Amino acid sequence: LYTVHFCFTVNCFIHKDSSIYCTIGRENICSLKSDLKNINSLSAEENKRIFGKCNNPNGHGHNYKVEITVRGKIDPETGMVMNLTDLKHYIEEAVMKPLDHKNLDKDVPYFANVVSTTENLAVFIWDSLVKLLPQNALYEVKIHETDKNIVVYRGE
Repeated sequence: LYTVHFCFTVNCFIHKDSSIYCTIGRENICSLKSDLKNINSLSAEENKRIFGKCNNPNGHGHNYKVEITVRGKIDPETGMVMNLTDLKHYIEEAVMKPLDHKNLDKDVPYFANVVSTTENLAVFIWDSLVKLLPQNALYEVKIHETDKNIVVYRGE
């Protein structure tokens, strides 16, 4: 197992058919604001109890570290699973443009009826990326809300 840490990671393994497969990933920082409340089924008191200080009437925000990991067989012609420039483009289209410096609850239609938790954010990012990436390439969406709070979603 070989890992390189810059703004991307690479992990390789040998498949049972002797093919070499790798996961590659890219990190981005995405600044988001949300109101973190369930207006459909919870009272103001219940929202405050469940979401605590994140249920601020003026909203709250984080600089989320978003890690996107894809996997696949190394192409013998290019030596790559995917060109990292292409992965950067997919992330820009599916993550950064629709989300960075936005209010999830007001600027992103998906969250009009979905509570803007980090878990739901991971699902949104997965669903957006899977439409752009080659079939079965997306492996994992990992979001660091803080240094201690991390959500991982693998499409399951």
